[in-house]
Amino acid sequence: MITDISQLDLNKSYSYADYITWQMEEMVELIKGKIFRMSPAPRKTHQEICGNLHGYIHSYLRKSPCKVYIAPFDVRFVHNREEKVITTVTQPDLCIVCDTSKLDEAGCLGAPDLIIEITSPSTRSKDIHQKFNLYEEFGVREYLIAEPLAQTIDQFVLENGKYQFKGKYTRNDSMTLHILPELTIEMNDIFEEVI
Repeated sequence: MITDISQLDLNKSYSYADYITWQMEEMVELIKGKIFRMSPAPRKTHQEICGNLHGYIHSYLRKSPCKVYIAPFDVRFVHNREEKVITTVTQPDLCIVCDTSKLDEAGCLGAPDLIIEITSPSTRSKDIHQKFNLYEEFGVREYLIAEPLAQTIDQFVLENGKYQFKGKYTRNDSMTLHILPELTIEMNDIFEEVI
């Protein structure tokens, strides 16, 4: 039984079948079979931004078929649902799933409609490079990257299979979600407690 990441060969490729057998306290993600450590417990600012975004979106979606989920929540990426070997599992900070047939007790099987990652010093590079490319490849329709230190959110929308930058939103700005055009998020509400 794997109870610590030190028991794993980080040069080896793994699958979701391996991932679900691990009983480690440390949180990890699989990207194309490779293990990536997640940051230690998120900082206070990260949690405040995540909570504010979740509250905002959750309130809006209460009577919608779409659902919002907060980490830890496994998203298993597949090109088609018949794939037998899953080698990519991430735990986005927040994700919105409108096709509820993708949901099961293990999380989401397939691309969510929207993913939000909140960067930290240890995950920033992964969020803006590996995850950006991964979410684009698997067809996540909208990707938001929140930067706590800068108090900004970058919005990317999938168009013809590629992410297009739609804007950088800061305090005093309003952002409309592409997948939920009736929902406008006030950045002051998201960054209200961030000092």
